Amino acid sequence: MQNLPVVFKHHTHSKPHSQDYFTAPQLSSAQSGLNMALVSEFLGQLSLNMGSCEPKYPTVVPAIDFDPDKDAARIETAIKTKGVDEATIIAVLTKRTYSQRREVAFAYERRAKKDLVTALKAALSGPLETVILGLMKSTAQYDASEIKGSIKGLGTDEEVLIEIVCSRSSSELSEIKTVYKELFKKDLEKDVAGDTSGDFRSLLLALVQAKRAEPSSVVDYEKIDEDARALYDAGVKRKGTDVATWISIMSERSVPHLQKVFDRYKSYSPYDMQESIRKEVKGDLEKSFLTLVECFENKPLYFASRLAEAMKGKSAKEKVVTRIMVSRCEVDLMKIRTEFKSQTGKSLFQTISEHTKGDYQKAMLSLCGGDD
Repeated sequence: MQNLPVVFKHHTHSKPHSQDYFTAPQLSSAQSGLNMALVSEFLGQLSLNMGSCEPKYPTVVPAIDFDPDKDAARIETAIKTKGVDEATIIAVLTKRTYSQRREVAFAYERRAKKDLVTALKAALSGPLETVILGLMKSTAQYDASEIKGSIKGLGTDEEVLIEIVCSRSSSELSEIKTVYKELFKKDLEKDVAGDTSGDFRSLLLALVQAKRAEPSSVVDYEKIDEDARALYDAGVKRKGTDVATWISIMSERSVPHLQKVFDRYKSYSPYDMQESIRKEVKGDLEKSFLTLVECFENKPLYFASRLAEAMKGKSAKEKVVTRIMVSRCEVDLMKIRTEFKSQTGKSLFQTISEHTKGDYQKAMLSLCGGDD
């Protein structure tokens, strides 16, 4: 994602400045140093968030008093310790944002003359290794790697493909495509097409093309009615389902528009959209459409339900828990926590405590960022 320049308009004594900084009144050097640090931190956050129009509700936020050299030294000592000091590695890396972790990695390389990811790989194992290595990737890199993992080798892990492709926004999918190409020298569309078939493939490809309209400030009631009618005519009203119509509406319309379409849909159909999907299609296609509709209606609730489902049994489905916690901790995990509590009556923190153990548990609880 490119970082766009940011110019601040300030009401009193500031004018837009070529370096995107506030032109502040004369302050003591200590004060101005602090101010500049705060402004550059704020700019960093802005540039991270400008690629998506959705506000963020992260549990992992920039560490204050951040010192990458100090962090790198702590990690180097932790790796060299006999038996490896996992607790320190967890304490540092789960409490820094991705951009801060990158700075730590640069500092580590300068210091230890080796690559941090390689060193972590050698020092850690099991589920903790998976979590920490996941955190060393940006959200888009992580998503791209998870998709690649789901279609590599024999058989496809459709669950992973559906979860990621059907829950990410168009801007996120565009970024995943770019990163996928950089990392694997292949086109995401080609890989998805080669590994899936039928209507399921058509739906995933339509989503990966990222043609979804941007939300508009104008509500087009005529179009809402037309789409609701078209969804009904293509499904419940007829024998068999015109899946192509469902795919084009659900992959091309903006999310606020679709929310209103599903509401309007109830005036045509005896079933709501989710019930209609269950009646009309089966298998991976059904799961994909349901995921889409759940995410359009309430994305944090969708992820909260996935987490609750993954921690229903005695021990957690670690792959699912890891993927959601790592991929959402800098996006909307705070909201997922709220939905989890209202849906299950238990906090996410408490549930993780009961269903996981050891260093993996420490890492998950740290990413969770507190009890509710």
